[in-house]
Amino acid sequence: MDGPGLDLHLDVTQGGGVGRALEEALRAAVRSGRLAPGTRLPGSRTLASDLGIARGTVVQVYAQLTAEGWLSGTPGSGTRVAAVGAVEARPDTEPPARRPGARIDLRPGRPDLSSFPRTAWASAVRRALASASPTAWDYGEPAGLPVLRAAIAGYAARTRGVRADPGTVVITAGFTHALAVLGRALRSIGLRCAATEDPGLPRHRDLLRAAGLGVVPLRVDGDGADPAGLPDQAGAVLLTPAHQYPCGVVLAPSRRAAFAAWARRRDGFVIEDDYDGEFRYDRQPVGAMQALAPDRVVFAGSASKALAPGMRLGWLAVPPALLDPVLAALEDLGAAVPAVDQLAFADLLERGDYDRHVRRARLVHRRRRAELADRLARPLDGVAAGLHALLPAGSAGEERALVETGLYAGLRLHGLHTDGYWHEASPERRAALVIGFATPPPHAWHGALEALAGVVDAVTGQAETPPRYAG
Repeated sequence: MDGPGLDLHLDVTQGGGVGRALEEALRAAVRSGRLAPGTRLPGSRTLASDLGIARGTVVQVYAQLTAEGWLSGTPGSGTRVAAVGAVEARPDTEPPARRPGARIDLRPGRPDLSSFPRTAWASAVRRALASASPTAWDYGEPAGLPVLRAAIAGYAARTRGVRADPGTVVITAGFTHALAVLGRALRSIGLRCAATEDPGLPRHRDLLRAAGLGVVPLRVDGDGADPAGLPDQAGAVLLTPAHQYPCGVVLAPSRRAAFAAWARRRDGFVIEDDYDGEFRYDRQPVGAMQALAPDRVVFAGSASKALAPGMRLGWLAVPPALLDPVLAALEDLGAAVPAVDQLAFADLLERGDYDRHVRRARLVHRRRRAELADRLARPLDGVAAGLHALLPAGSAGEERALVETGLYAGLRLHGLHTDGYWHEASPERRAALVIGFATPPPHAWHGALEALAGVVDAVTGQAETPPRYAG
């Protein structure tokens, strides 16, 4: 009986006869690594039919390459690519650089990936597949499935005080995708410049520039971003009001009102990145700024911090005046969230499973931040919230020393200077570590905490050498 009907792309149009061409095509595919060792090949009858050649030719080629060691074949298992040694490398290919040997990456803004609610998600997917109508699998609306848009509108209103109806909610593939869409939409209506917080995430500045917008810095102090620094040319501003990233401060009420008034006066827009708004530990979370000016503030949320960044699930509550440009940009950029993920997430929201997961995560994060604050010799900056904390450093040089010593101790640390959070590198700008305390899995947390404390003590002169991570 012939092997399975597998598809295989081969170019057999070279001269020298079809058998010789097939041999060379298979050798080249194996040498280049396109057909990896162990790859199963189509049966002789299937391949002969696909290529329009005699089956006997394929049998002879398989036999020849098996004799040469390129292929292997055993009764009942078909013909496979043999382990023929190293793959042929391109002359201009350099070996990959070796990464530092950090065993724990205290990356800010990422949850413990082992805490993903697999059972609840699997159940939601099963229910979604069982109950979805056939139309759910068709090409959908650019804004997302109506059932998820309605669920998001209700959730954001209930938990963050957002004023939005399902018709103005747009589903995106995470906040990065959302910001790329917004940048293109703002550019399409004539805006030329956006202000972003300084310090802030460099990736966000890059996305806005890629959309054709100029980017200017907006100073951040203990009350958050300062609206007095908005330049005349700015038509939009990107803010993190509930928990400024990375400084961890909350935007003062007077400044919230000032930004909303500026947007209305200038016909501009505020993009509110509510990246971790559900996670406040010392009090109830501050409500969304969007409620002050729903006609001028775009509210952006995502499941990246509560579930996992790999979910690529985000949402926007868009002012009516910006909705059509956003939908047009969505169609241009694509990257729609798969229908099954939208249906499953809507199920999690409607059944309360998402709320329960957030509450469990909040308890874990609250405890970890408290342990971090208690263990380190220096006080943390910012409010007790989110998935990261800011540990001040005495200078940019001390920050670099902390990062380098962390690698020796088995930790990957991140800093305001070393990770490019400032708009422009300057020794006068403050230095600090941005510590992602939510990232390590439970079994690794306390070992990572002890190693981090040892690094800080060693660099600040309170210990001779830091302990290595022993997890």
